[in-house]
Amino acid sequence: MDHSSEAMVPLETLRAFDAAARTGSFSAAAERLNITHGAVSRQIAKLEGWLGLKVFDRGARGVTLTIEGNRLHLRTSEAFALISSHSDRWTEPRGTAVVRLTSIPSVSGLWLMPRMAALENNPTRLRIVLDVDVRQADLADEGIDLSIRCGRGGIPGRVSVELFEEHVFPVASPELAREIGSGDPARLLGFPLINDSDASGWRAWFAAQGMDYRPRPQDRRFEDYNLVLDAAAHGLGIALARPPLSGHQLMSGRITAVDKRTALNPVSYWLDRPIGRPRTAAADLARRIAQQAGLAPEKIEAFIEAER
Repeated sequence: MDHSSEAMVPLETLRAFDAAARTGSFSAAAERLNITHGAVSRQIAKLEGWLGLKVFDRGARGVTLTIEGNRLHLRTSEAFALISSHSDRWTEPRGTAVVRLTSIPSVSGLWLMPRMAALENNPTRLRIVLDVDVRQADLADEGIDLSIRCGRGGIPGRVSVELFEEHVFPVASPELAREIGSGDPARLLGFPLINDSDASGWRAWFAAQGMDYRPRPQDRRFEDYNLVLDAAAHGLGIALARPPLSGHQLMSGRITAVDKRTALNPVSYWLDRPIGRPRTAAADLARRIAQQAGLAPEKIEAFIEAER
């Protein structure tokens, strides 16, 4: 077998292969796995590319295993049975009401989690499988229905709609806020500034005040915004509040505003989905997310109906 440079076939690829082998149909496999027909087709193409051979013969009435495909299916069936009987691995729920949603840690913990019960239960029952990831995954290939991300625009190969923007402002621990006091925005440069993945937020805030900012040795950077807020709450410097991610921290008093001047963050929040018609449950969840974000109904309907 002429394997590709990948050391191992992804588990999702083998699951798609197993489902198609058992059902004799990519469409039936897609229904069983709760993903699209195209996602199954791409997974099988990925597997055949990795192996360097065909595992299915395609016909008008479905698919049948080739000799090599049958040998592989015997092995994968044994492997899945072994995993099932000797592993404590979590079994992912499946069904027509299950929706796979992916987002980065900060959005997942600070925006999605407080709204999870409402998103799953109103008006009908959905089950959200939340994948927390920082990669820009191929949604279709990985069987992901929806993605919420931070960014500056749409991503090619996805259907995207902007959920909301954010107007940032400086915050710190109550103790440090008292030391900072009020006055000219330049006073903030006397203290360490806390950045997240890059300095664009602070650059935008200072630019709105007619000032230039570049990161300095005393400033800090944390890749995840949860850590940015924690660092500010523990007095390590001044961070930028990013509504609505920081709302709970402000209400609890862990952090407080040190300057009321705001600036539009160049990064906004986007809802993405794979190209093609979304499943009914995915469209339903998209509408619920849009409602929580305050997005106009006509915009989310255009997002759902768009082919590209």
